Amino acid sequence: MSSPLSVLTGNRDFRRLFAAELVVFGADWFVMVPLLVLLPKLTGSGVWGALVLAVDTGILALLLPYAGTVADRVDRKKIMIVANLTALVAVLLLFGVRSAGTAWLALLAIGAIAVAKAFYSPAAQAALPNVVDPVDLAGANAVAGSAWGTMTVVGASLGGVLTALVGPYACFWVAAVGLAVAAGLAGLIRRPLQAPRDHALPVQRPWVAIREALAYIGARPRVLALVTVKSAVGLGNGVLTVFPLMGALYGVGAIGTGLLFAVRGAGALVGPLLMRRVLSHRSWLLTGLAISMSAYGIAYLGVSLAQWFPLVLLLVFVAHFGGGANWVMSNFALQGEVPDRLRGRVFATDMMLATLAISVSQLAVAAVVDHVDERVVVAGCGLVTVVYAVGWWVATRRLDMSDERSDGRDAGPAPA
Repeated sequence: MSSPLSVLTGNRDFRRLFAAELVVFGADWFVMVPLLVLLPKLTGSGVWGALVLAVDTGILALLLPYAGTVADRVDRKKIMIVANLTALVAVLLLFGVRSAGTAWLALLAIGAIAVAKAFYSPAAQAALPNVVDPVDLAGANAVAGSAWGTMTVVGASLGGVLTALVGPYACFWVAAVGLAVAAGLAGLIRRPLQAPRDHALPVQRPWVAIREALAYIGARPRVLALVTVKSAVGLGNGVLTVFPLMGALYGVGAIGTGLLFAVRGAGALVGPLLMRRVLSHRSWLLTGLAISMSAYGIAYLGVSLAQWFPLVLLLVFVAHFGGGANWVMSNFALQGEVPDRLRGRVFATDMMLATLAISVSQLAVAAVVDHVDERVVVAGCGLVTVVYAVGWWVATRRLDMSDERSDGRDAGPAPA
């Protein structure tokens, strides 16, 4: 098994794909952080910020199944380039958000960016096995899985600092330039990002193709187990809503809140890198996934009891170490299980379920956070994750992941 460093240094196309991912994730933070600061100032209400988050998550969840179908039918490189350029144009709309009367432009812009992300993400994830050799796939997943955590630490921090120093509109320029760079990096990738298609076959309608992917998932218990595993962490994700309240609870204010988000990103960054070795032992995958889910929930149960803020930071790191490991292990296993012709749709379904779980958790926390003690909310989120992890483990304990059914490079006739 190749090391993450050797894959990164030895494969130019993977470097470009990874760099594009970093830039895309970073651009997202350079939009969201300043926008969530700007809108309350312009409107005098926090409702607009909540609407922005709801539009972003909701559109992603609704579009992902269809976007996954497109990723299996259209050149994935073209999808990534067009998605980044579309997001760039949407970011330019944010320069028109100058008063309460133009706040609606933020919803329009974020909606367009969410559409772009919905198409970009399945295409990029499904393309990964095509830009690396099979022996390098585990190392490549470890590196790719760290991208989100890296930019959560770097992008969110820099976005906040730059907003404070030079204002939100400078951040929007940074995001726009970054998206142009990401489109250019995707265009420089030389390896084909999907297996050859048989164009003589009739093209299915999108919903027929989606039903085929859902039938494929339902008929394969191993794939079904892997596309439902991220929901555990998603259902506990509402705890992030409580981070600002925890900063006040421990008397550390905005700096402490920033530290909570930073260690969250650090855990998501380190988890995939340190859990890389598990990926080479497929017989350990289900156990590793169950442990990673449980670690997330148990750590947040610990947070609900902790009285010392440094201990809270450590536990949040552990929780998202488990969450990051959960994400990369399930992605790696899916890439080995699912043939190329279906991979975009299956990954889109996987991401849709995770996104819906996050939305449910955030809405549930929003409904009770003004009426329930912060520690109770944190404990509830942790307990939900642990219960889900135990139930998932009981349901999947008899599955055997020791053999790899597909190398992810199925070049057979594609139905869509």
